[in-house]
Amino acid sequence: MRPLPLPALHATHAGIWLANGDGEVREASRGEAIARAAETPHIVLNAPLVGQRLGYPELSGLDLLELFAFIHPAQFAVPTAAGLSRTLGLDPPAGEAEAAATLIKIAEMLMGVLADSEWQQREGAWTSNATLHRLGWGWAPLIGARLERPERGERMLFSRLKHWEEAGERPPPRTVLVDPQDARAKLDALTGRIEPREGQKAMAEAVTQVFNPKRAKDAPNLLLAEAGTGIGKTLAYLAPAALWAERSGGTVWVSTFTKALQRQLDGEGPKLFADAEERAQKIVVRKGRENYLCLLNLEDALQGAFAGRAATLAQLVGRWAAYTKDGDMVGGDLPGWLPSLFRRAGATALTDRRGECVYAGCPHYRRCFIERAERASRDADLVIANHALVMVNAARAREDAPGRILFDEGHHLFDAADSTFAVAFGGQEAIEMRRWIVGPEGRSRGRRRGLAARLMDVASYDDEGGRALDAAVEAAKALPSDGWLQRLVEGSPFGPVEALLSEVRGMVYARAKAQEAGYGLETELAEPDGALVSAAAGAAEILESLGKPLAALSRRLEAVLEDAPDWLDTQARARVEGAIRGLSWRRETLSAWIAVLARIGGEADPEFVDWLAVERVDGREYDVAIHRRWLDPTRPLAAAVIAPADGVLVTSATLRGGEGWPAAEARTGAVHLPSPTGHFEAESPFDYAGCSEVLIVNDLKGGDIPALAGAYARLIEAARGGTLGLFTAVQRLKAVHARIADRLARAGLPLLAQHVDPIDAGTLVDIFRDDPRASLLGTDALRDGVDVPGESLRLVVMERVPWPRPTVLHAARRMAGGGSAYDDRVVRARLAQAFGRLIRRQGDNGVFVVLSAAFPSRLLTAFPPGVAVRRVPLEQAIARVEERLILPGTGRRQAREAGLTEGAPSTPELTLGGPPPRAGEDFN
Repeated sequence: MRPLPLPALHATHAGIWLANGDGEVREASRGEAIARAAETPHIVLNAPLVGQRLGYPELSGLDLLELFAFIHPAQFAVPTAAGLSRTLGLDPPAGEAEAAATLIKIAEMLMGVLADSEWQQREGAWTSNATLHRLGWGWAPLIGARLERPERGERMLFSRLKHWEEAGERPPPRTVLVDPQDARAKLDALTGRIEPREGQKAMAEAVTQVFNPKRAKDAPNLLLAEAGTGIGKTLAYLAPAALWAERSGGTVWVSTFTKALQRQLDGEGPKLFADAEERAQKIVVRKGRENYLCLLNLEDALQGAFAGRAATLAQLVGRWAAYTKDGDMVGGDLPGWLPSLFRRAGATALTDRRGECVYAGCPHYRRCFIERAERASRDADLVIANHALVMVNAARAREDAPGRILFDEGHHLFDAADSTFAVAFGGQEAIEMRRWIVGPEGRSRGRRRGLAARLMDVASYDDEGGRALDAAVEAAKALPSDGWLQRLVEGSPFGPVEALLSEVRGMVYARAKAQEAGYGLETELAEPDGALVSAAAGAAEILESLGKPLAALSRRLEAVLEDAPDWLDTQARARVEGAIRGLSWRRETLSAWIAVLARIGGEADPEFVDWLAVERVDGREYDVAIHRRWLDPTRPLAAAVIAPADGVLVTSATLRGGEGWPAAEARTGAVHLPSPTGHFEAESPFDYAGCSEVLIVNDLKGGDIPALAGAYARLIEAARGGTLGLFTAVQRLKAVHARIADRLARAGLPLLAQHVDPIDAGTLVDIFRDDPRASLLGTDALRDGVDVPGESLRLVVMERVPWPRPTVLHAARRMAGGGSAYDDRVVRARLAQAFGRLIRRQGDNGVFVVLSAAFPSRLLTAFPPGVAVRRVPLEQAIARVEERLILPGTGRRQAREAGLTEGAPSTPELTLGGPPPRAGEDFN
């Protein structure tokens, strides 16, 4: 292996270290490190994070993560020195100083792969590196000196991608019954146990009723199942689902709220189908279009549409595209840390976020990842999707709307429906509508294609369609354009829609409270003044004038399908059908906007909650909008998604939220269905009373940030890391992190933080999981759907009771839901989910701490029965954490031997890394 004569720079909250090419390491000051990095390219790991640690965001260097993405595209690695070491078969560094030298070893190991004849990702590497060399990528000369030029030219990326094949329409599923005994036998086969857990067996039998024939129109077989953590509910519902799909020839959609559970479900595939090729056909992961790489966008980026760092990202994404499983850029096999290395420059532009797909008009249509996933799902046995996609497909009556749906993480159905059926009419939404229709204007760069560019050749065959297209483009020019927000601030809006938004902004600032906080402002849409009413009428006229030509264009395209001219081949038909769907979506959006504007000055609809808002981040405005939400979003959920289905399972470990079945029926929409709902309950097999406890700290003064920070630091030190800290406000999270991160790092306890570290939440959890001495601070996104084994998560600390924010929407639902009783239901559900992060598998042991003396006793039902709850001063809480924890099931002597006490020389030998435990084996 040829040594790399390059220095390395390693910076954490614990200090800064420099390593020379010979591996000699020394500590350095911040100023010296910045100067050295400016003089000579240094090997670093995660340049944005190192730059943040140095206070030098412009830091550039030879980033090991970029090199790893080039050498091993579509491969997972925890983005730390220890994580990369384990992935490459090196010994992890014993400490921070050794980590600096380890960076050089990792670089040498990766460079050595270039000469390996067994390197499976060799094809395309030489061509990509040549382009990266021209772009000034630091690693390119070093790779070029070691990578042998291929004897003949390499195939272009797009010619290496697989084509999807057309297939006939799948016949409707046969009517079959799934016998409970057969479901039990299937479960035995999946688990490898003759006697599965009783709760798991009972659930598998209960779920079979979901697959019975539908009794009547709008009367699906609906089962609500609360299965405690550890039951193994995933395999309990997959067993009967797989049987029904096999025997009926139909498809079962399994829907989740979090990407983490989607990955876990996909990981269960080998148990269902051992053969990889069969598994790829039988199990398909589906997400929204905006999650997938758009090959046309990538082609434009590779051909020069991107510049600077974004162009380098495009080349690395191109490497990944040749080896990815499914082209999923968000939660798939593209490392979550890769876009963050480029500060998100260009990543979103590589997906189809604006709905500008030209379908069969695209030269890459037959290779398209989106089309491949959509077609594969039509013939699959199991489709793993998310709540939003399932609801959207059902609400829009898509041909692939699911008939059998298994909603896991069912406690999130209310929130998912709330977002799916929401309406927002503001500057950001309006300008996106304009861009979708008009296309690029002025100096706009990138591949934004307007409606005319996408449909001109199709519309050219039809004069009336061409006129409608021209009229739509002209009408869309009355919508807000670039610079609209600045014009509002200056008091010079242009056009009726901007005039409306100006009036909205003025009313919000006049009526909203807490304006000094820097967060978004809002006010109820009530008693509007005459100027707002008049402006709303003018804006509505603009929207109506846009809707008419879009409707006419849709009719002409539908006529083309009916007439079927000679030029309308299969691909052209797909293109026209895609255009009709896109137009239908925009027309629905326009209709919803017009309905909201009609509310201004008119009667309020008791089914909806309407309000005006100025959206801000750190006091900086970024949008002005009118919002509408259903007072009870489970009404459209029940009507559009559940009622048309044949069978639906809604399951969760906390479905009832510490209350009875009526509460669960209300939160899932079951209460709005005419048919009876089935119920199933299985308690967790875990001994929560023996393996966990709750401590409520009663002597911490509210609002005292220094005291709060001190409490977090001392609790984390007592647990020796392994702490998940949950906050209800980002500002408090940042303040606490700023005060304690250095202190903890010097004690060998790394502290990660959402909203602080320039890393996505999923990657933060991966790092947290991989290091039992690390701790993680986060907000709502980390309260649910995070599965971390007990070695890495021993303590959960909530900074206060998670009361709902007093928004206009919350106030309306609170009034309709029983006042304080509604608040209590929300908080119990949040507490139950947060506590659920603590015990995930047999043998876990943990403590749940709430740093709030004002914790009402009535909320204690959120915790499992039998769990000890103690109200104690902070000193006693720290002593109790220290006494109980460090490693589950060990005392202080064993913990010291494992290396988790003061002065520990190295990371303990624990089973770490890789994916979280399989659902149905140790937890879930």
